[in-house]
Amino acid sequence: MANFTLTPETWKKVKIKFLRKYRDLAQVDISFVPGQEDQLVSQLMELVKRDRTYVEFTIQKALADPEGNRL
Repeated sequence: MANFTLTPETWKKVKIKFLRKYRDLAQVDISFVPGQEDQLVSQLMELVKRDRTYVEFTIQKALADPEGNRL
């Protein structure tokens, strides 16, 4: 189970940060449905070739400062 909760608004901000860090994801449709954070984490794990801990940490870091530019 994911250690965070996303809304469509916060996902937009997190997605922008992921796209800045992983530019090759711009060509991929990363879908998110509220309440299905685990599926999002699994999808991102495959795309960025990293483990669950890293992906969740990265999302939590983005959520800590949603208005900032850094990830």
